[in-house]
Amino acid sequence: MRVVRHLVEYGAVMAVRGLVAVLPAHGVRAMGSGLGWLFYAIDARHRRVALANVAMCFPSKRAVEREALVRATFRHFGHLLFELLRFSQLTPQTRAALVDVEGAEHVRAAYARGRGVLLFTGHVGFWELQALHHGEYFTPMGVLARPLDNPWLHRLLERTRGATGNHSIYRQGAVRRVLKTLAEGRGVAMLIDQHMHSPDAIWVQFFERPAATTSTLAALALRTGAPVIPAFALPAPGGRYRLVYEAPVTPPEGDGPEAIDEFTQRCTDVLEMYVRRHPELWLWMHRRWRDAQVPAPSGDSGMFPAAQP
Repeated sequence: MRVVRHLVEYGAVMAVRGLVAVLPAHGVRAMGSGLGWLFYAIDARHRRVALANVAMCFPSKRAVEREALVRATFRHFGHLLFELLRFSQLTPQTRAALVDVEGAEHVRAAYARGRGVLLFTGHVGFWELQALHHGEYFTPMGVLARPLDNPWLHRLLERTRGATGNHSIYRQGAVRRVLKTLAEGRGVAMLIDQHMHSPDAIWVQFFERPAATTSTLAALALRTGAPVIPAFALPAPGGRYRLVYEAPVTPPEGDGPEAIDEFTQRCTDVLEMYVRRHPELWLWMHRRWRDAQVPAPSGDSGMFPAAQP
């Protein structure tokens, strides 16, 4: 049954992929938003999670405002799926014409240091599109990822992510591949906004609540000296995209557990700033704050917790 389900999922995605290749951009956006509306209506479990998260993070919002925000979030993620399928099939010239890049000087200066570049973001806006364009606009990079359960969809996503020269880095052998990529002076990107199950997770404040967070970014930065750049992909008028690269996050003094904790908090603070600015673009359906108790101080945080998707 699993094989049948995987084949049906793959067939559906390929059908949509073929459709968005011939539809005008406004039609793709409308279909994606419609899919998001559908999932908002039928996916009661994730709708409840999103509403609870929004209520916790924005207690001053009225119930009707929280519901509107969650509906907008579902619409966005439906739009994101369709837009990724469309964007990945455009020519490099067409992609470039749709994108405005801000803060490119930060990225170029970081690469010029010769230690590689660490880029981080969250499930905000159009992060997959930003990774694609980064490979063309700057230079191809490695992307820390988690393989999909569906092997056919996994291969499709692998081809999509690699369309502009990027390569995925999975948990097995991640240390060697990441360090090799950085040593070559290239970039490595990762997401830092998912709940971590591993015992070496870092506990930081996110929306004034403790959240288990990957220590990979801070541990890599402190070990290699690679600059850490926040990156965010936002919608712009006329169906365009605004890709923002912030100045590198300043590392703390030292390289021990406390420094890893502090560096992770600084990066998380930048992510929270963007989520607060654009709450309709973040993945509120994820159970980000799922543990009630905070563990003891982290001690040795470990080098690599589970890689992020």
